[in-house]
Amino acid sequence: MHVLVVTQYFWPENFKINDVVKGLVERGHKVTVLTALPNYPDGSFFKGYRFWGPWSDEYDGARVVRVPILPRGRASGARLALNYLSFVLAASILGPLRCRDRYDVAFIFEPSPVTVALPALFMKRLRGIPVLFWVQDLWPESLAAAGAVVPPFILGAVGKLVSFIYEGCDRILVTSRAFVGPVLQYVVDRGQVRYFPQYGEDAYAVVNLAGDAPERGKIPEGFVVMFAGNIGAAQDFETILGAAQRLRNHKDIHFVIIGDGRMRKWVDEEVAKMELQETFHLLGRYPLEAMAGFFSLADAMLVTLKKEPIFSLTIPAKIQSYLACGRPIVAALDGEGARVIEEAAAGFCCPTEDPSALANAILKMRHTPLEQRRGMGERGLRYYNENFDRTILLDRLEAWMEELRAVDNRDVVQ
Repeated sequence: MHVLVVTQYFWPENFKINDVVKGLVERGHKVTVLTALPNYPDGSFFKGYRFWGPWSDEYDGARVVRVPILPRGRASGARLALNYLSFVLAASILGPLRCRDRYDVAFIFEPSPVTVALPALFMKRLRGIPVLFWVQDLWPESLAAAGAVVPPFILGAVGKLVSFIYEGCDRILVTSRAFVGPVLQYVVDRGQVRYFPQYGEDAYAVVNLAGDAPERGKIPEGFVVMFAGNIGAAQDFETILGAAQRLRNHKDIHFVIIGDGRMRKWVDEEVAKMELQETFHLLGRYPLEAMAGFFSLADAMLVTLKKEPIFSLTIPAKIQSYLACGRPIVAALDGEGARVIEEAAAGFCCPTEDPSALANAILKMRHTPLEQRRGMGERGLRYYNENFDRTILLDRLEAWMEELRAVDNRDVVQ
């Protein structure tokens, strides 16, 4: 097959779609990626990229076609909206001109916003390409979860846009079973919707880190609670910092944060204000290839989300990565994410936005014997292999793509 992947975010940005593309190429498929100039999460273009290009790249055998975009910056919601809109316009106009091959199927990756689907639907109208839409984030629910006050008429308009997009797609893939109900509000055919969760890349597999590995020198001595990923509003760093403040006298408990994001500066300032420098460590962003090494040095992995209805439906992608590395998990989550951890018996969960409960869960993990913590990690890895295995999920995706191609070919013949 020749697969056209449409995504606003792609390598060198760190998103799941990178590995999906790699997996499709490994299976012998030809892949073209229509994407933007990389600028996430810092808000400025990555080194080597400017507004005027380069427009072409190669990633693990896939052709990458880029379009200009207004960088997201670190400013207001208006700047972010312009960032989203600029991709839709540029990809819709330039995509058909730069992606002239015959494609068997288009695959949309949508962490946010839902408008990323519009260029693919435009290509479908022009070329008759069947479309799969991988939904990571529910709209219009995400607008309310972002913390902004959104007038009802705007939510209604976005709902109509979502209905138009979903109805235009041949398959809608959801990362959480709890997403099915909200998605079905906007589609007529229940058969359009399929469950396709995220998986942890092979880079997260369990490793035995060498004694002289450079990662060891960056991790403090003691009981390490590690958070990896985006430092943003949704991740509820207020609760993480509140828990750290309550545990400040437990000098052996260290919070290690690997990642970056729009809230990084605020977190730095709060750490200084709370005088948590001894036990709260922000290491910055590292490449995916380094993650398994860092995870192997953690005593527990940490995942948190704000208390929003939409987040209770979500399985944060980092859960799969944590399970894959065989480490126990401490989670401040409601809903689906907590269900997965509890079903796997892979750690301790507490309610969202409760710093005291999170601090108590971390203390509980700290006082759990090492062998029991290892058992949590082993059970989590077993659950991962049964439910989120990369090979099984890519097999599933490939089969759905082949199914759509076969239907499309029959239509052409008829």
